[in-house]
Amino acid sequence: MWFGREPAMVTPDEALPGRAERMPLPDAHLALGNPLGPPWPDGHETLMVAMGCFWGAERVFWNLPGVWTTAVGYAGGYTPNPTYEEVCSGRTGHAEAVLVVFDPTVLPLADALAAFWESHDPTQGMRQGNDVGTQYRSGLWWANDAQQPMVERSVAVYTEQLVAAGYREPTTEVGPAPEFYWAEPYHQQYLVSHPNGYCGLGDTGVSCPTGLFG
Repeated sequence: MWFGREPAMVTPDEALPGRAERMPLPDAHLALGNPLGPPWPDGHETLMVAMGCFWGAERVFWNLPGVWTTAVGYAGGYTPNPTYEEVCSGRTGHAEAVLVVFDPTVLPLADALAAFWESHDPTQGMRQGNDVGTQYRSGLWWANDAQQPMVERSVAVYTEQLVAAGYREPTTEVGPAPEFYWAEPYHQQYLVSHPNGYCGLGDTGVSCPTGLFG
């Protein structure tokens, strides 16, 4: 259990300046074979999540049926196009995030949301397990107005489930999707190229009943 002082978010004035240049993208997703950047196929939607270390979080989603591509990056902060080292310094305000592109006729949004809630512990504040820092906070951001009601209902439903199971309420940052900054190529699908690599995800064991919000 973490007994140290809770990491504090940087203010916009304190944030690192960043840069205009975006990270280069690999040619294709290592597991799915599709591009990591837009344009997306017609009828597909996006969802942006943060669940701690983005290596394991990305793997959760690329394994779901109906997911067309995933990418890891940085979101929710102030520094444009940050590097991994800058994000880890705590001076960008960004969380390690995953961008998910999916076909809602195959993977309903409710099922994607359930995968998010059930695959990490959203009650831990600025940490996930032994990973401590503002970059490891939980985040869930809707891509459009149509997604907002279901996202918000999922928060309410899962909060009830957590509290009933003896957990505190989630500390997840929820809102409209901020700008997503792609991470360095070596982070993309890291657990494909490093199958025995680190994965810090740990769930609560509390199920998310999609029938109450889907």
